[in-house]
Amino acid sequence: MSQQEPMSPTQTSVVAFSTEGDHHAVPGHGTGRRRTMSMWDRDLVRHSLGQSLRKLDPRALTHNPVMFVVEVGSLFTTADAFRYLASGKMGLFSFTGQIAVWLWLTVLFANFAEAMAEGRGQAHADELRRTRTETEAKKLTPKGIQVVPATALQVGDVVVVAAGEVIPGDGEVIEGIASVDESAITGESAPVIRESGGDRSAVTGGTTVLSDEIQVKITAGRGESFLDRMITLIEAGVRQKTPNEIALALLLAGLTLIFLVVVVTVAPFSVYSHAPVSVTVLIALLVALIPTTIGGLLSAIGISGMNRLLERNVLALSGRAVEAAGDVNVIMLDKTGTLTMGSRQASAFVPAPGVDGRELAEAAQLSSLADETPEGRSIVVLAKERFDLRAPDLDRPTVSFVPFSAQTRMSGVDLDGRQIRKGAAESIARWAEVEIDPETKAAVEEISRAGSTPLLVAENRRILGAVELKDVVKPGIKERLASLRAAGIKTVMITGDNPITANAIAKEVGVDDFLAEATPERKMDYVKAIRAEGYMVGMVGDGTNDAPALANADVAVAMNTGTMAAREAGNMIDLDSNPTKLIEIVEVGKQILITRGALTTFSVVNDVAKYFAIIPAMFVVAYPGLEALNIMHLTSPQTAILSAIIFNALIIPALIPLALRGVRYRATTAIAILRKNLLIYGLGGLVVPFAGIKLIDMVVTALDHPLTMPVTATMPVTATMPARLGKEEPCASG
Repeated sequence: MSQQEPMSPTQTSVVAFSTEGDHHAVPGHGTGRRRTMSMWDRDLVRHSLGQSLRKLDPRALTHNPVMFVVEVGSLFTTADAFRYLASGKMGLFSFTGQIAVWLWLTVLFANFAEAMAEGRGQAHADELRRTRTETEAKKLTPKGIQVVPATALQVGDVVVVAAGEVIPGDGEVIEGIASVDESAITGESAPVIRESGGDRSAVTGGTTVLSDEIQVKITAGRGESFLDRMITLIEAGVRQKTPNEIALALLLAGLTLIFLVVVVTVAPFSVYSHAPVSVTVLIALLVALIPTTIGGLLSAIGISGMNRLLERNVLALSGRAVEAAGDVNVIMLDKTGTLTMGSRQASAFVPAPGVDGRELAEAAQLSSLADETPEGRSIVVLAKERFDLRAPDLDRPTVSFVPFSAQTRMSGVDLDGRQIRKGAAESIARWAEVEIDPETKAAVEEISRAGSTPLLVAENRRILGAVELKDVVKPGIKERLASLRAAGIKTVMITGDNPITANAIAKEVGVDDFLAEATPERKMDYVKAIRAEGYMVGMVGDGTNDAPALANADVAVAMNTGTMAAREAGNMIDLDSNPTKLIEIVEVGKQILITRGALTTFSVVNDVAKYFAIIPAMFVVAYPGLEALNIMHLTSPQTAILSAIIFNALIIPALIPLALRGVRYRATTAIAILRKNLLIYGLGGLVVPFAGIKLIDMVVTALDHPLTMPVTATMPVTATMPARLGKEEPCASG
């Protein structure tokens, strides 16, 4: 590995890319993207409303201690309201009943947020479930082909699948090659090639063979297929919580317990102050103190993050991997197919001394006319662009093309007494039986040092010069790498090239570092070494030789086109098999972390306004000096408490779109993101509740509700209560 730049102590994780090429889709087709459901889809909203009511079951809320406490408080407040109704105390019933209604709505809104996130995932699962059809399989037996139901297949069975037939189960192609339509799984209409004996041998049940015939060995039993796993994992009910999410949930539970103890101690304190507080007001204080906003949205944030990955055709098998992806600050990218196009293109003609450039270009073009590789076609195109050379008609008996072979490492053409060859420098020099002149030899070495591939061209044993083949950098990849660098993420290139070539390519692409001559063993050792230093490691792979490194990585993204070994070793599967997809995965992971942090900040800070609303309302009678805390100039203690509880409930549905969509992520430093979020969600969380509670108080007062019942529990009927926290007004009491 080069020593261009040492890893800083603040770089806490690594993600490695290692894949041997592109996603093998038929050319001309782009990467698929699963259909995105509208956030307010009518069927989704209707389903979520029903689920919100079902989730009122206390057993369903035990996973969310914050909302469980709110529901228990709602039950006590409702019982209190009916007690006042039965005793004819209509004033207290009105106040307590309204508090109870808004507490129930708080729970319902939180349930609705979670149901909306789950519903989007459930819609994806239903879409996949509809693709699962009962199919018949042509099973190979000693007696020949036997037609059996796909559900009767067992691991190890071999089936024959011809064009137009559905592959009955997950397996490996053991014979043949075919074009397969995987749109039922990936959403991508472009067919892919599946063949035996390589990294493209894995097939998925439910996909359709479009051409030819293959033999497939079944590798998954009933209920264990890739499609079954996708459906199970997508459904939010079995979603694995991430470590940070679990830690935050424990923190929220701890805060809830602390505030519960605080509120319980307020009751005897109020009795000692000769201003006992009712159960309803104590519950309202507790709900205002505990972090209900983030408590109600936490689950929705995590689930919606998984859904956003699915919309990008990435199946997360582990919530921990998603979170680790959000924490990365070093990404390792495979050169071929990720940073570069993966097919070399002719970029320059370098004539030998005494040779005209046009003569070299013509010879190179003639030797490439029968070459159907991207390299050969690019030489023909370059000759036309540089010298306006038109390809002659060579369809005549006197023309003989010499195909490329691994033994000769060259190709060419014989025509009209001319023998033209192009190929590796050593092979051409051996064929021409001459020494390469010093200038041409220096040009060949310079091309190699620049990270390109030199081809020599010779005619009738005379070397004409060299052609430079350059692996073209993917459009936009430099900008993507620059944005990652701006976000403090270091990029490392993995390549099998020698260090000199790797260094030249790394400089051209713009990566921060590189790992040259990267064999499977070196990749695995590198992953282990980085983890030993305390960093988090991730990797993308598609081959069996990648499986050991994938198994040792924290973030292991397997290509869907890869082998079964690679897919089983990964904790994410990219259904598009796009090697650059991890950049998007990192962005989604960071977006989840940023959204959770932003809404947690907003939730904690917005409680301040509720304190200024409820605390003075509770004790202003016993301690008139607390009227100075009524900085919002709320109308009365009753409207102050009710306004705080209403705002506490309404802020949850107001933030549902943000929780489902996520806070917008822009590539910048962690300090800049923190500063921005503190300004928006910290300061905003302080200002918005003051304005919101004041506005609600004005609306409640304008509606002229009979909110003149006292906050205290044992005040006489003739007592007086401050209408504007300081002014006296007759009120009813219970």
